[in-house]
Amino acid sequence: MKSRKYTDFVDAEGLVIEDTVVKINRCATVVKGGRRFSFSALVIVGNGNGVVGWGFGKANEVPPSVEKGVKDARKRLVRVPLVGTTIPHQVFGTYGSARVLMMPARPGTGVIAGAAVRAVCEKAGIHDILTKSYGSNNPINVVKATFDGLAMLRSRKQSEDLRGVSLP
Repeated sequence: MKSRKYTDFVDAEGLVIEDTVVKINRCATVVKGGRRFSFSALVIVGNGNGVVGWGFGKANEVPPSVEKGVKDARKRLVRVPLVGTTIPHQVFGTYGSARVLMMPARPGTGVIAGAAVRAVCEKAGIHDILTKSYGSNNPINVVKATFDGLAMLRSRKQSEDLRGVSLP
């Protein structure tokens, strides 16, 4: 996984976004003159402080596919509620046959995760988390399942507002 930092680019909210390429797929189509290759790139972007997004770009060469993936990911930024360096509660995300279990961990535990989930957690700024991936190991589906789980996270304040009560 290669990580690049865009220090010169700051979007409208003033976020400094970094990207990580999780997976590059090569696809071949057979034409009259032989095989023609194209590439697709799965990219994770984030600021390391609770904002993360994913994108998928396709092109005839690798660099343009990564650029398209970054551009797509910037459109899908989501805010993740954090409690210190971990998540507020246990959550289970699914997408297709990919399922990802994410549990909060004590400080100093680190990111216990596979490559796809690790990239999402690191870009989101989660430093202590326990994860387990079930079912499909396709990185695209695993990333989508991870984002499904992150979308279900609620902070203590959000839970209190939704229920209309004060939690102890």
